[in-house]
Amino acid sequence: MTSLPLGQLFVFGFEGLKIDQDVTRLITKELAAGVILFARNIDSLEQLVELNQSIMALKSSIFAPLISIDQEGGLVARLKNICTPVPSMRSIGRLSLNNKTLPYKLGAIMAREMSALGFHLDFAPVLDVDSNPKNPVIGNRSFSNNAHEVALLGTAFIKGMQGAGLASCAKHFPGHGDTDKDSHLDLPLLEHNQQRLEEIELIPFKAAIKADVSSIMTAHILLPQIDKNFPATLSRTILQNLLRQKMKFEGIIFSDDLEMKALADRYEIKEIIRLGLLAGVDMFLICKELSKVHEALAAIHELVDSGQISKQRIEEALDRVQTFKRRYIGVPAPANLEEAKRIVRSKPHLTFAKMWENEN
Repeated sequence: MTSLPLGQLFVFGFEGLKIDQDVTRLITKELAAGVILFARNIDSLEQLVELNQSIMALKSSIFAPLISIDQEGGLVARLKNICTPVPSMRSIGRLSLNNKTLPYKLGAIMAREMSALGFHLDFAPVLDVDSNPKNPVIGNRSFSNNAHEVALLGTAFIKGMQGAGLASCAKHFPGHGDTDKDSHLDLPLLEHNQQRLEEIELIPFKAAIKADVSSIMTAHILLPQIDKNFPATLSRTILQNLLRQKMKFEGIIFSDDLEMKALADRYEIKEIIRLGLLAGVDMFLICKELSKVHEALAAIHELVDSGQISKQRIEEALDRVQTFKRRYIGVPAPANLEEAKRIVRSKPHLTFAKMWENEN
């Protein structure tokens, strides 16, 4: 059985306001890379700081747990009533027409607050271009229906966030904006060819890569003119040939949540892990069911031990994970309650937020 720390390729979610024995075991024994928190895990600033402190207390001499969240603003705001309120990115896009520095400053403020609370990574911004009014899942999560505006505003946001020390994640590659289905519920299909992607969907991601975005999240969508067999998350053509080789992205490739029906209704978890690793995914998100996390860990051990996934591929992913952690966790330090109270919803931040009060 391999001695490689295969758990470092998984970030998981869990139920409850405190960690339990199962969460503890996943981090300390199975060496899972870290956690993603949702609104179901958050009750108050004090409780959140205590929770993140308890997660960081599980660090080993080699691995520190990564603490992440999906805090975009607008409808996707897991820190509602905790942090300075943030409107949708579409609202930020409109306001930026008269205030070019807004996305950068917003990214920096969000990073300061989330870092003070104990987070290392925010799964934001959405770099999908909102080109389809019938899209049920992107909409005003996108900065704009114009690819160049999304690129300009998104990269400013990324620079502000990462400049303030919090990792950012551009999503959902290669572009979820033109779909008419929600990948949480079904597998969207886009009949776009390479030329169309180059002209619209890929523009923001190219800009993000140039801005040194630390990670990119895949989309569970099928593009049959690019790869007729596999959704983007499982497609070597899209992740390895396009994102890695052609677009020269060297950071972490995250999968979107493996429990979403676009994949879960079509593939067993072992096959998702196998195809995802072969395609180029470095870290997998499993956002709710701990039983799925255990199943995925058993699957990856079997895949490596049987030689279906090479140790070289695993080591490549692990190297990226450790580089990412060194940059955004560094010497691990738990959140400090007094510092969090001083920074989160501080007077300068709330004053800054007044410019979008009417947007909310």
